[in-house]
Amino acid sequence: MTKPYLIEFKKLGTSEIGYISVSENKQQIPFNCERVFWTYYTPEEVVRGRHAHYKTEQVLIALAGRIIVNIEMPDGEKMIFTLDKPNVGLYVPPHCWHTMQYSHSCVQLVLASSKYDESDYIRKYEDFKQHYSGK
Repeated sequence: MTKPYLIEFKKLGTSEIGYISVSENKQQIPFNCERVFWTYYTPEEVVRGRHAHYKTEQVLIALAGRIIVNIEMPDGEKMIFTLDKPNVGLYVPPHCWHTMQYSHSCVQLVLASSKYDESDYIRKYEDFKQHYSGK
């Protein structure tokens, strides 16, 4: 099973003129992007996510601010990632329970491999644990 990993996008420019980061034709994103969405103005005490996907792959990017991403793999392995650079994304494969906590100034961009489909979500942690425990 593929594990989450950080993707460093090329950073072009200088501090004098600013920067641009680009990814084209699956150079670094391991799927065709079917959906793009962003979150912003999330209060710091709010924990978002709290779900897993059966099929959808995602790349999470903190365009501004900071995101703490907690991931639990189906086998129980836990990982924590801090996203705070706009040229670094986190690949989140299917079957990973994930939660995100944002700094208030955070703007998160998400690239997803599929269009929204409610049936692709596992929204209850107990269902996630039961599904992957084989019971």
